[in-house]
Amino acid sequence: QVQLVESGGGSVQAGGSLRLSCAASEYIYRSNCMAWFRQAPGKERQGVAEIYTGTRATNYADFVEGRFTISTDNAKNTLYLQMNSLKPEDTAMYYCAADNPHRGCTWSLRPYDYTYWGQGTQVTVPS
Repeated sequence: QVQLVESGGGSVQAGGSLRLSCAASEYIYRSNCMAWFRQAPGKERQGVAEIYTGTRATNYADFVEGRFTISTDNAKNTLYLQMNSLKPEDTAMYYCAADNPHRGCTWSLRPYDYTYWGQGTQVTVPS
């Protein structure tokens, strides 16, 4: 069964930190491109960061500006997003996504490159 289950969202003051987690079923975790996306109300889904689990190569959206780090724990089949220096404009629902295994990453942070999606976890940074 293919599963992506996010956790770790919440409300944090500007300048604070959160770590999001995404537990993945083993089928879609191994040798796969995985990513974090976000979507604010009334806006399109936006790529945040992506990683290839086999090599741990990464790609980030420009707006991250070194504040976020995507990583993996192979022993736990888990994807993480460490978010520091959070801003009110980071407020959104954050989604974990995965492609089909062994296809590699396009490194374009496009939602339609990803097949599997979690249910999302809300991040709120009050202004």
